[in-house]
Amino acid sequence: MAEADKPLIQLRGIDRTFYLGDSEVHALRQVDLNIAPGEYIAVMGPSGSGKSTLLNLLGLLDRPDAGTYHLEGRDVTTLNPDEQAKVRSERIGFIFQSFHLVPRLTAAANIELPLMLAGVPAAERAKRVTQALKEYGLTERAQHRPNELSGGQRQRVAIARATVQRPAVLLADEPTGNLDRATGEEVVRLLEALNSQGMTLIVVTHDQALGTRARRQIKMEDGSIVRDVTGEAG
Repeated sequence: MAEADKPLIQLRGIDRTFYLGDSEVHALRQVDLNIAPGEYIAVMGPSGSGKSTLLNLLGLLDRPDAGTYHLEGRDVTTLNPDEQAKVRSERIGFIFQSFHLVPRLTAAANIELPLMLAGVPAAERAKRVTQALKEYGLTERAQHRPNELSGGQRQRVAIARATVQRPAVLLADEPTGNLDRATGEEVVRLLEALNSQGMTLIVVTHDQALGTRARRQIKMEDGSIVRDVTGEAG
């Protein structure tokens, strides 16, 4: 198999069960999934279908109870927490509905945070942050804290922070959920531009209109993938 043909992500037999009191919740059941480099995927389904659990697992924020997860050919389910944290820092970007910015840090400092945690030298950090601020139209807002920014500006800071390490995959959990339609449209265009530059984009959404923009739609129910279609409106 040629390098370009290898899946970026490969899940095999993934199970995840949560225990709530006396009851078992099967959040993921025997999930098999291949994702190629550069794909644009929407993961859809009702609440409780397993969408967010799948995203957390892909982002190494959670571990499966059974099955394997290969990222760029490496079985990341066997890594210890420190090794997983390194992979997460370098290869995976996250965007959340509620932004998850650090309130006391400026926009520039929020963007710089993953570079600092990864040990990138100060001069390189400054260069990358300046570039990110410029690319996302945030130069004038560099020294503003999150509470001084609009919802759209906060999400742009979050996207800049998620992509400043140039990850292999960008995971977005309801990225337009807290935004009005016009601002949400702007954020989606930013994400799609990143995808057009080659970044793999996986979006979890309840929004059918957003989901149908993706080139591949995965529908989940009761912890299983029940539909996986490419190249058609979902």
